[in-house]
Amino acid sequence: MMSRSLGRGDHEMVRTASAFGFYGAVFSGLLFALLCTVFKTPLMHLLGADSVTWQATANYMLWTVSCGAMPAILNVVQGQMVRSEGAALHASIGTMSGCILNIILDPIFILPWGLNMGAAGAGLATFLSNCVACGYFFLLARVKKGKTFVCLEIRQLKKLNAPIVYGILGVGIPASIQNLLNVLGSTILNNFTAAFGATAVAAMGVSHKINMIPMQIALGFSQGIMPLVSYNYASGNRKRMKDSILFAMGIILPVMACVTVGYWFGAPTLIRLFMQNPEIIAYGTAFLRGMCLGMVFLCTDFMAVGVFASLGMGKYSLTFAILRKVVLEIPLLFLLNFLVPLYGLAYAQCITEVILAAAAVVMLIRIFRQDQK
Repeated sequence: MMSRSLGRGDHEMVRTASAFGFYGAVFSGLLFALLCTVFKTPLMHLLGADSVTWQATANYMLWTVSCGAMPAILNVVQGQMVRSEGAALHASIGTMSGCILNIILDPIFILPWGLNMGAAGAGLATFLSNCVACGYFFLLARVKKGKTFVCLEIRQLKKLNAPIVYGILGVGIPASIQNLLNVLGSTILNNFTAAFGATAVAAMGVSHKINMIPMQIALGFSQGIMPLVSYNYASGNRKRMKDSILFAMGIILPVMACVTVGYWFGAPTLIRLFMQNPEIIAYGTAFLRGMCLGMVFLCTDFMAVGVFASLGMGKYSLTFAILRKVVLEIPLLFLLNFLVPLYGLAYAQCITEVILAAAAVVMLIRIFRQDQK
């Protein structure tokens, strides 16, 4: 919404949209924290906490959710608002400052030689890191006051109107549903894996985290081109919009193909970096090889969804979110676990992304052809 408004030269809409986004994040964070605190017990049961992990989970949730939901959400929202103006460097500095601080504080708060707080220490480190990141964005807004169209003044909400609300929610709600469905999918995956013992759970967790590294890179590329695509689309420069998308895909797809090859052949070594247990290494190797096969297709899907969001095509983003989890991945988890117990779970995402990538290519071609008319 903000980048498209900048492309049209509607700076007042940029200010109003940013104010709505900021205070909407504040309200959403407080509401989420309240609901999770009130319904903590059933939520922890849903997430699979048992008598062994219950107290550690509760301690972690206290800092990351009950206290930390609002700064965590604000951190992301403020980063996206800064990025929408093309200030990718400041957005990266704000986000990375929190990540680096978290890495530094984790061992200090968690381990016996430090504060020895365990899971609570990990949660507290995350909470403080998000607060620092938010502080950077607040300071940036103050320093750039008068030089930026990002507005955090509550009085700007007086100019809020239906098109702005619909424009933001039309893209934001599908993204939120996607995130919620991701949590649901991960919960189902963990519950299926738990039936095969702690070793399988550990192997699945390590494999998933390793696989998340290239996934986050692909997600970063899709988010990185969003302001550029939005701006050029709104300003009428469709050729530059198309060239930006194809340029990004021309870089990231070969990289992901190389990562897939590296992960496939290097899976045992990668798992061994985190766990020395032979059984975990055997499980993790099989899991990681199944997960990495979908990397190129996942990247294509991410790129298409990023384009949909950039152009304000929220219904397409919502359709892909529902297709990914509700129609494809979650049913595939049940089916593959039945056909190939445990080992089949790692291939659910790959099959899902192959189908979605085909649909994404078709949709992108349609968008390009419409812009040529």
